[in-house]
Amino acid sequence: MSLKLMYITNRPDIAQIAETAGVDRIFVDMEYIGKSDRQGELDTVQNHHTLEDIKKISDSIVLAELLVRVNPIHNKTDHYISSEEEINRAIENGAKILMLPYFKTVAEAEMFIKIVAGRARVVLLLETPEAVQVVDDILKLDGLDEIFIGLNDLSLGYRKKFMFELLSDGIVEDLCYRFKKAGIPYGFGGIAALGKGDLPSEKIITEHYRLGSTCAILSRSFCNVSKIQHLGIISDTFINGVKEIRRFEEKVSIHRDFFTDNKKEIKEIIQKIG
Repeated sequence: MSLKLMYITNRPDIAQIAETAGVDRIFVDMEYIGKSDRQGELDTVQNHHTLEDIKKISDSIVLAELLVRVNPIHNKTDHYISSEEEINRAIENGAKILMLPYFKTVAEAEMFIKIVAGRARVVLLLETPEAVQVVDDILKLDGLDEIFIGLNDLSLGYRKKFMFELLSDGIVEDLCYRFKKAGIPYGFGGIAALGKGDLPSEKIITEHYRLGSTCAILSRSFCNVSKIQHLGIISDTFINGVKEIRRFEEKVSIHRDFFTDNKKEIKEIIQKIG
């Protein structure tokens, strides 16, 4: 079974291109509360998409699923609506899958599941050391459909120099073992186009297969639409890029004998980067 590929955008034209190319999930990213404080000095994408974006994307896609990352659990303030209202409106506007970021406790995850109340699929974004400490209790929660490891914030939480260090130090491997044992589908991190990235995409995809992962985000570098204006070029980039990933997945799924070597090579590459 191939990885579910996700791409973050709030543009209907790009969502349609990605969907046509075979991207499985269009990802609307509403998270902004506390994010700039955590990632302000990093070259990360901070989207701050809106409830209106959810509706626009929902109306524009047919085949792909619409996943929405909401904000961490929060109360209403003068600056933003409450978590409950945000979640309710996201579902009303067409979200099929909801993702909770940056939670630290079982209670936060439980509250999220309770608010969603079965109206959409629930994905928990595991990206804090505190959540890792209670992950076994989190996996016991009724209503949890999937879990995803957020390498950016989790690496910051563990004071790593490079987010993919979590692949070489055993943390991701241990978490994936726990998810698998609990029978919860899981994924982690982002992948670039084949041949790209400080840690080559081929290495990361192979690790997804070794660890039994089911999904991954296509990173900004896969197709940076802020730098490419021509829709035809964007379309070609998506179509060719997804095809190359799928071809490589077929190879990996058949020839599993190089999993051990790949794990060793990842560790060596990460040591050089560090």
